[in-house]
Amino acid sequence: MKINKLNSIILLGFIAIIGILVAQLLWTKEAFNIEEKKFSQKAHIALIEVAKKLYQSTNRELPFENPVRKISNDYYIVNIDNDFDPAILEFYLKTEFKKINLTTDFEYAVYNCQSEEMIYGNYVSLDANTKKQSTVYFPKHKNLVYYFAIRFPNETNYLFSSLRFWFVLSLALIVILLIYVYSIYTLIQQKKYSELQRDFINNMTHEFKTPLSSILIASNYLIKQEPIIQNERLEKYTQSIIVQGNKLNQHIEKILNVAKWDHSPLELSKEKIAVLPILNDVIENIELKNQGIAIVIESDSKAVYIHADLFHFTNLVYNLIDNSIKYCAEKPSIIIRISTENNFIKLEFIDNGIGISNNEISYIYDKFYRISSNEVNGFGLGLYYVKKVCNLNHWKIKATNNPTQGITQTILIPSKS
Repeated sequence: MKINKLNSIILLGFIAIIGILVAQLLWTKEAFNIEEKKFSQKAHIALIEVAKKLYQSTNRELPFENPVRKISNDYYIVNIDNDFDPAILEFYLKTEFKKINLTTDFEYAVYNCQSEEMIYGNYVSLDANTKKQSTVYFPKHKNLVYYFAIRFPNETNYLFSSLRFWFVLSLALIVILLIYVYSIYTLIQQKKYSELQRDFINNMTHEFKTPLSSILIASNYLIKQEPIIQNERLEKYTQSIIVQGNKLNQHIEKILNVAKWDHSPLELSKEKIAVLPILNDVIENIELKNQGIAIVIESDSKAVYIHADLFHFTNLVYNLIDNSIKYCAEKPSIIIRISTENNFIKLEFIDNGIGISNNEISYIYDKFYRISSNEVNGFGLGLYYVKKVCNLNHWKIKATNNPTQGITQTILIPSKS
């Protein structure tokens, strides 16, 4: 169900970006067509004004018929029906094009009645440093005697430059689409590797549990046999097999649980629970396993209640205390301090352990993370589980080094919960 939902979201996102990109390209094309029409209109207006001024010099009126004809996208002819000076024509062209803000290079040619051919006039560049000798052919037109032709060789570049914003936006959308596709590809690959890793862990741990169960069954049967009971050394070895087997079994269960949590989130069954009795029960169980430890509870209230899952909160407390015991080089001494602060119930687990460097302390709740100088056996899953339970309950947890020795792990629980 979740996979189908993820695939649907990916597909919808992909379609949305493609749709936006297509719309952007269509808008850009339409904007180009509009700019092309505007350019053509400006050219017509400017050329008509040039024709008027050429007529004014002869004291004749401009014919009613439009003298300007557009032959192609960048080529125009203007019928004057009267002789004119090419130098004056160029002056008028420059003046009118500048007046109407038509800022692009142009070239012109004039029809010569004597030779009956188009005589190339000049290439007019906006950049004084640019000189271009053109060999462009200006075709001759029938039924026209006194006329000139105008060509805009850089019209396409001029139109593209006026649409820079549109093209930059389209390019940005294309880049976003490529990043999205690459991100989705990476996500799918990571998901695939994650599933392979989880399947491998599940298969590996299950394969371990089968022979381990046989070893524990055989060891428990063996330790009850009379020859083993009578031989202190053999009994000690057998007991060591059982203890280490149970410890290995606990590690395997942790790995299986983490794989299960990654596949489906933890489900919390919240209820109102008293904190102090749970702490006392956990401490009693831990003291049975670890002789000689000192665990003290300090509370500013005799009755502290929170709304939480009993099972997971008990495991959370157990993992924090067990972690403090494991990472202690001397006799473990742990203080569990309970107080109320700014609408929060604060639980502090203060130990006298080996401590953690400031560079590594922020990573201790990461999955599989173990301190570089750590020589204690484990998989780095205990504190990861603690962090996960806190996140699901919307609690805050952090670890800080004590001024002298050990660390303090603090959990802030909203009092309203």
